[in-house]
Amino acid sequence: MKVDIHTIAAELNSRAGTHAIGSLQEIRAGLKGLSRKPGRDIFRPQTTNDDWAFHYGGRSELQFNIGELSHLDGFRFGVAFSFEPSRSLPSPVDALAPIVRRFNDFMQLNAEGFTDMRMWHFERKALHPSASYMPGPIPPERVKKGVFVFLGKRQPLDRVDYEVILDGLDRLLPLYKYVESKGVSQPISMTSAAPFIFRPGCSVKASTAVATQVQMQLDVDLRHNKLQELLYGRLVAQYGKENVGTENASGVGTRVDVVVRQEKEYWFYEIKTAQSPRACLREAVGQLLEYAFWPGGQGATRLIVVGETPIESDGLEYLRGLKKPIEYEHISIQ
Repeated sequence: MKVDIHTIAAELNSRAGTHAIGSLQEIRAGLKGLSRKPGRDIFRPQTTNDDWAFHYGGRSELQFNIGELSHLDGFRFGVAFSFEPSRSLPSPVDALAPIVRRFNDFMQLNAEGFTDMRMWHFERKALHPSASYMPGPIPPERVKKGVFVFLGKRQPLDRVDYEVILDGLDRLLPLYKYVESKGVSQPISMTSAAPFIFRPGCSVKASTAVATQVQMQLDVDLRHNKLQELLYGRLVAQYGKENVGTENASGVGTRVDVVVRQEKEYWFYEIKTAQSPRACLREAVGQLLEYAFWPGGQGATRLIVVGETPIESDGLEYLRGLKKPIEYEHISIQ
């Protein structure tokens, strides 16, 4: 049977009831103060084209979007901003700019939760979409008339897995809630904040065995995974396998890179791949403080930033000046 956007949209509508995204229209009604819920379907005929579809009501919002059936890497599913003028939205840049700002706020805090997804964009006169890139804030120069910006995944058209698609849309729902609530909703990327439960062991990440030297230098995920593996091995040798765990839930909707248990106390390690200790500290300190002190999180007695470059005197002075001592530890990839 030939699969087209209309078929995919209808099937997603049919299956969405068992997923968080199935409540999208109810969520919209609450956020927009609508007197009644505009039906249950995510996609409607009014917002479904032969090449793409976006959620009903999504023209002036961060829109849940599917499309690009003919793309060699598979069709897309995720969220998007369309800065293309239309009769219902003649000035999309003005209308969407505040929403983009909240999108950027969210991604500043939570981009690491979407590293398995990619972003790309279209220019009105371009023949093809841009190359894909890692999720993050949208730069101002991309918010202009005729541009379409997308965050999500692709899937082969001959192997459509509707549950995987719906799971992906579920993960993006907190982002939608935050940007469309005008910032009232908390900018936490997880659909629910799992409580902190210490779990020893090292989670298996993508293998780096076939990575080229260039990939190891430039791919942040590969480098992070390798550093995490090395740090885990070092800490296990020091404190025992039963006292070291990776990717433990923080209790506030995020995960701690490495946790060491010392009787009833915990040490949190946050790994950064920047070359300078100052950049590592700048990126990691806020995360560590949130893990340890945000309500619902697990208190930690040591907060440790991990980078590849030994810390210098200015960095040590900075750490000594903090009321809550934060330490730095470097680890090198041979």
